[in-house]
Amino acid sequence: MKNILVPTDFSLAAKNAGAYAMHLAREIKTNIKLCNAIMVPVEIPVAAHVATPLIAFETLEQEAEASLQRLAMKMEAAEEFATPSDGYRPAVEFATGIGSVSFVVNDLTRHKDVGMVVMGMSGAGGVTQFLMGSNSRAMVENARLPVLLVPKAATFRRIHKIAFATDLSKADIAVIHVLAGFARTLNAQLLLAHITSKDEKITEAEQKEIDGFLNDITNKVNYPKIYYRHILDKGVDEGLDWLADHADVQVLAMVHRQHSILYRLFKGSHTQRLRKHIEIPLMVFPADCSSHVL
Repeated sequence: MKNILVPTDFSLAAKNAGAYAMHLAREIKTNIKLCNAIMVPVEIPVAAHVATPLIAFETLEQEAEASLQRLAMKMEAAEEFATPSDGYRPAVEFATGIGSVSFVVNDLTRHKDVGMVVMGMSGAGGVTQFLMGSNSRAMVENARLPVLLVPKAATFRRIHKIAFATDLSKADIAVIHVLAGFARTLNAQLLLAHITSKDEKITEAEQKEIDGFLNDITNKVNYPKIYYRHILDKGVDEGLDWLADHADVQVLAMVHRQHSILYRLFKGSHTQRLRKHIEIPLMVFPADCSSHVL
């Protein structure tokens, strides 16, 4: 299993995501890479048109590295206390980078030793706050790897069921293949959830599409713990709420591409209505993950 990259700004939400990532790393027997994005200092004009940084970049870098080192030591110490002597204990490395969070993350994940990104969702707004937050939106828009977004109040629960919200797109099959590999590592069930309005009746053509999609999954994804559920609800946001509250899932997954469920949440009015207290992590896959392995 590849390493987990954890971007941090040392906030409570980021530290909670780091704790979640440590538990997950222990389960899948991998290691953690912490990172902090250093924004280039603001410059001000002075005499002779010379620009002077408000704070020396070297100082920012040194402070970030010292903070990362302290955090890494705390995370490893907490894991040593919580893990039996014969259990797996993830190692924690750290690195800094210059630029936005999404730029630094993508730069650090160019190497093939990182399988996913785990980061926090700040504030009490849960998924709604994530969808409206500029940093998290930029991460989802630009990420090359799956991004697991952890709500501020979420605590790690052993993952025994993952729900993937699908619109039956053929492109989803590649995502399901990757997600099935992750589920296999955890010995977890993978629930494929197709959400439609309860007022819509399934036509014969739509049933044929569903049957064809499931047949492709059976032929192309070799994992026995895959299940399908058709969820009839008022709409996408209510269906996702139902999954989070009633399907006993520990992770909700979806893909971000044009016309996907997540795309509609970004662009439509769903964002305003999506319930604010969803507490389970959301795993977002990039549009092209056909060659990716977690």
